[in-house]
Amino acid sequence: MTAVRHFLEVDDLSPGELAAVLDLAEQPDPAPVLAGRGVALLFEKPSLRTRNATEMAVVQLGGHPVSLRGEEVGLDDREPAADIARVLGRYHAAIGARVFDHGRLEAMAAAAPVPVVNLLSDRSHPCQALADLLTLRQRWGSLAGRRVAWVGDGNNVCRSLVLAAAMAGVAARVATPPGFGLDGATLARAAVLGGPVAVAASPEAAVEGADAVATDVWASMGQEAEAAARRRSFQGFTVDAALMARAAPGAAFLHCLPAHRGEEVAAEVVDGPASEVWRQAENRMHAMRGLLLVLLGEAG
Repeated sequence: MTAVRHFLEVDDLSPGELAAVLDLAEQPDPAPVLAGRGVALLFEKPSLRTRNATEMAVVQLGGHPVSLRGEEVGLDDREPAADIARVLGRYHAAIGARVFDHGRLEAMAAAAPVPVVNLLSDRSHPCQALADLLTLRQRWGSLAGRRVAWVGDGNNVCRSLVLAAAMAGVAARVATPPGFGLDGATLARAAVLGGPVAVAASPEAAVEGADAVATDVWASMGQEAEAAARRRSFQGFTVDAALMARAAPGAAFLHCLPAHRGEEVAAEVVDGPASEVWRQAENRMHAMRGLLLVLLGEAG
């Protein structure tokens, strides 16, 4: 019996599998490998891009997406996450979950008889990282030897991006305010995967000569009560035209969206010619198609 593959962290894939996901994402006419099969999508958090991208990826593979809200199933309230995964795995070819607590994903993966995909957790956002790499590969033609800078919160999106970058041969530099940096385990893991993450002393140092500059909101979902304090802590970390001018000529700007213009990014950047945010959003769908093909063993 083939072992069930889960995708909770971007490095649950091997570097070769990561490359395969990107290649399959650009396959023009994927086989309908999910014909007559369903994929359960469980959302504790609101979603625009993730829900639409994942539902459409399932449809494009011939399957039927079934989206559920956390309160509908009573996640870890009416019923334990593990039991929910056991039940959904009896109906569906795969389960995707967008949760607050990464531990819930781990409980689901330990119990599910089918692949569990992390659609976002407090720890990581690996599907976003796949779309980011796909976007940059389309812009550059290849990834190896390029440089990406992260400016802002060392959050789940940052964590997944630097790990994916290390796997793809992309050098990463990160600038965060004091107290908001990446954890030591993530930095160590990135070094093992492909190369150390450079921790920059300032946004300017991080961005200097970079081929791409990425950021995210300063207060993520669930951190609304911290928003005012975070705005104070993140002063000087706005990606504006002056900061982008320090990057390499033709550098790309990345943001997973939604963007708060005037906070983490200036309108002139997110709406300007360097911005790849709309292609990133579309690539969430294409990357998910490639991921499902790999996880379900249909890549060949």
